[in-house]
Amino acid sequence: MQLVFLKLGGSLITDKTHPFTPRMEKLDSLASEIASVQIKNPDLQLVLGHGSGSFGHAAAHRYATRQGVSTPEDWRGFAEVWYQASTLNRLVVEALRRAGLPAVTFSPFASVTARDGKILAWDHYPIQEALSKGLLPVIHGDVVIDKIRGGTILSTEDLFAHLALDLHPETILLAGMETGVWSDFPSRDKLLGEITPGDISKLGPLLGPANGTDVTGGMYSKVTGMLALVEEIPDLEILIFSGERSGNLWRALLGQNPGTRLHR
Repeated sequence: MQLVFLKLGGSLITDKTHPFTPRMEKLDSLASEIASVQIKNPDLQLVLGHGSGSFGHAAAHRYATRQGVSTPEDWRGFAEVWYQASTLNRLVVEALRRAGLPAVTFSPFASVTARDGKILAWDHYPIQEALSKGLLPVIHGDVVIDKIRGGTILSTEDLFAHLALDLHPETILLAGMETGVWSDFPSRDKLLGEITPGDISKLGPLLGPANGTDVTGGMYSKVTGMLALVEEIPDLEILIFSGERSGNLWRALLGQNPGTRLHR
């Protein structure tokens, strides 16, 4: 079996410039591409993650939840972020089910404990069992209880990085709005076909911020975090690409490179 982690970015499945605005047609299109690939390649196992986009990020920015939770107002904000993130998750799962995919959500809030913004404990056995039974596990950026900060937010990349050390996927696919990683952002004339850990020192200032509200960082945070994971798992490849262009997700799931490849 071939194990792949796939993230549908928040900027792809929502309009991040307008709070609480899903892109339902895009969700249905992406779900259809996933379903068609699984018919073509029945040995493909997927763990699907998604960002919170204009749902969780809007509330998280208002309450600064990622930095910590202590006051009664903070905890009400914590609950609001959970509600908005889970609302979007329901829409994602419904789109997957319309495409005939047996999607099951594994809520980070219910299963992950953090310590100072890092995952401290997470039982992966239920996800592994779901994969072995042919189900499609779905995770998402979410609030979690934190032993130092009270509460915090973990991004999908945070969750993937921790999960990858145990499950060892062949590839992590990050589908967003950008074609890939640009060496001249925001001009977008020079797309990088590949990046290795040694490239990051010269690329850092050029990667650019996130579009819309994003409390977990933009492209620089995404690239540096994934390159650190590549160094820990030498055979791992990570692909950053645009899921906006029809067929790109299908191509990426079949092993092609429609964007920027990160590797050791």
